[in-house]
Amino acid sequence: MQIRRHCVLIARKRHNAIFSSLPIGSLTLSRLPTVSFWHFLPPLLLLGGGLLVCALSGLNAFFGSLFDVLPTLLLLLGGAFCLVYGRQRELLLLLILYLLYFVLDEQLDYFREQGHVRADAALVFHLSCLLLPLLYGLFALWRERTHLAQDLVARFAVLFAVGIVAMALARRYPQELERWLSLVRWPGLYADWMTLMQLAYPAFLIAGMALLAQYLRVPRPLHAAQCVGLVGLFWMLPNTFIQPNALQVISSLSMLMIIVGVAHEAYQMAFRDELTGLPGRRALNERLQRLGRNYVIAMADVDHFKKFNDSHGHDVGDQVLRLVAGQLRKVGGGGKAYRYGGEEFTLVFTGKTLEQCLPYLEAVRQALEQYPIQLRNRAQRPGDDRQGRQMRAGTCASSVSVTMSMGVAECTDVRLTPEEVIKAADKALYSAKSAGRNCIRSHGQRRGAMRVSPQVS
Repeated sequence: MQIRRHCVLIARKRHNAIFSSLPIGSLTLSRLPTVSFWHFLPPLLLLGGGLLVCALSGLNAFFGSLFDVLPTLLLLLGGAFCLVYGRQRELLLLLILYLLYFVLDEQLDYFREQGHVRADAALVFHLSCLLLPLLYGLFALWRERTHLAQDLVARFAVLFAVGIVAMALARRYPQELERWLSLVRWPGLYADWMTLMQLAYPAFLIAGMALLAQYLRVPRPLHAAQCVGLVGLFWMLPNTFIQPNALQVISSLSMLMIIVGVAHEAYQMAFRDELTGLPGRRALNERLQRLGRNYVIAMADVDHFKKFNDSHGHDVGDQVLRLVAGQLRKVGGGGKAYRYGGEEFTLVFTGKTLEQCLPYLEAVRQALEQYPIQLRNRAQRPGDDRQGRQMRAGTCASSVSVTMSMGVAECTDVRLTPEEVIKAADKALYSAKSAGRNCIRSHGQRRGAMRVSPQVS
């Protein structure tokens, strides 16, 4: 009781915002999603397909015409998609890629028709190689703000200003600017494989490192697509006048990577719970439509969660939900966990009977019950990890435990639809709470062991 009063007093003084982390053993839960290879898979597949297409000796008339109009179609369709969902950053990235394609495609058409490049080809190409990574990196790192219209105007203003200055310098000092761009400034770093002007390489390196750091800080599919897209552009530029389809194919697929990244994140927002990382209610509804005739559904609820929230603050309550989700994610027997809403979760087992699923649910319940949670004050949190481990091993952190109650039901001849099974599992959940919490009850169960959870202190 003394620990509980102490936590309540601290929460009132600091407005429920004093607890910064929730260590679980040696692991501290993070607010950010984790780095995942699946973020990179779609853009890598697109880039790999583009490289294979570029390696072909030639495309037939259909695919040649398709890639000629594809950048314009992607700008129109993808741009409309980004405008509808307020994604100014992605809209400007698409526009930058299209402008690069448009400028270099004019040079490439002249080269194909006349057999030699235009007089300003070197200057245009050098400017493109320098401005592309700088603008791409700038707009990829430029986060959206609250005022969407003002943000969009500011982005267009920056792009317009850079374009006007580049065009003015190219018209007024073409030879001087070309000489300045093509100058080898660091002879010791020059190599035979460098087919771009020397300034382009540090520009691509800075942009690539910044985009990679952005992804590591906030792992998102769109950030991964931006990194892979920059790699594709780095390969494309020196092959623009060498590979016959490099410009059209890589430009199109780089734009498509951005659009796929936006669509991927839209899917995650709709089907995955942002707080816990588990599939959400919409994903559960989709799964319920294809369960078959043999399945088990369990409803799980965190015990005394409102009391825990009131005592320790919503920040710690969110961490508790992440902890519970992490345990439910490990359920065996082919079970799949979903966040149903609030502190309530759903577990779905297909091709299993109720008796087969109960041991796996009991294992999860025990794992959560036996996990001590250390709560630490942010003001007392040391900067050194070694000191933090010593403090957690001492008495300066308060320890609490979290438990859950579960209700289970299976599909039978009486309960044929998933909605009826969920309703039965919900009734069993209320029975588990009435039985003292921290236990599992199946629908229709009248007798069974009751495990009473200790009060949160």
